[in-house]
Amino acid sequence: MTGPAVEGRPTRRGTGLRADLRVAVFDASAALLVTLGLFAWLTARIASGESPTLAVMPFLADAGQYWLYWLCQAFGWSALLWAWLTTMLGLIRSSARPSWLRVAPARVERWHRATSLTTIGLMFAHAAAFFAELVREGDGVWASFVQTFVPGGYTSGTGRVAILLGLLAFYLAIPLGLAFYVRDRLGARLWRALHRCILVVYVLSVWHTLLYGTNVWFDGWPRTTLWVLQLPVAVLLLARVVAPARPVERWERTRGLVPVARRVGALLLAAGTVVVLVLVVVTGRDGGRPLSQPAPASVVDERGQ
Repeated sequence: MTGPAVEGRPTRRGTGLRADLRVAVFDASAALLVTLGLFAWLTARIASGESPTLAVMPFLADAGQYWLYWLCQAFGWSALLWAWLTTMLGLIRSSARPSWLRVAPARVERWHRATSLTTIGLMFAHAAAFFAELVREGDGVWASFVQTFVPGGYTSGTGRVAILLGLLAFYLAIPLGLAFYVRDRLGARLWRALHRCILVVYVLSVWHTLLYGTNVWFDGWPRTTLWVLQLPVAVLLLARVVAPARPVERWERTRGLVPVARRVGALLLAAGTVVVLVLVVVTGRDGGRPLSQPAPASVVDERGQ
């Protein structure tokens, strides 16, 4: 972290939280513009009757009354987009630098840290807008807080699982994302182990969206596009396993039964993920419910959720 030099350690400059927050201001500004664009697009689809969400929650046709809900959805989609972006940057930074990449690794890392901070902010804004919508509907401040921010607090409809997954992603993203700034205290080995777990946050975020996103209730191009975007993530993950940036992690330096087994397992998992994603994109079948199939009563509550 930024600060006075510790004896025996070089001083790191420009890698503290305050410095990254300054960079993230520009990144967050772009994210807000994207969020506003998504909000306008979502409400336009509602006004034209094109949104498949209306088949499940027809009362949302009044986009003016439920603007907080649609703002919540817009923040959710921009949060997922930034999560995708920061995951891609992180995998690029932790992989061996390809010859065609002209950007310095330090710059890629700076972008990765800034987009990570923006992602956490967007996730909070997503939850906060949902909380505000529940309060507006008359659920009460405490009840709305429990339903929004307490894991397991939302107990009806699809949200029983979907909101739980989203909260797990949010609460894991904060310590795992900010662990970088206390890595000197944690130690390099522990910090690297924690940072690798950030992929779990991304998986939970995608899972949450597939269950609860207003544009992926049914099969079709929005859902397929979401799966297509996962392909480059899986390919970069495979590249990260095959050719990591740290020389000590490369295959030719791997010794011992356990390290080799761990590397082989990671390779098979990454390769298998690529194959599954290709099959999903090619076939268009991922288990999503077709528009023509009615929702089971067990997954729809009094709000239609």
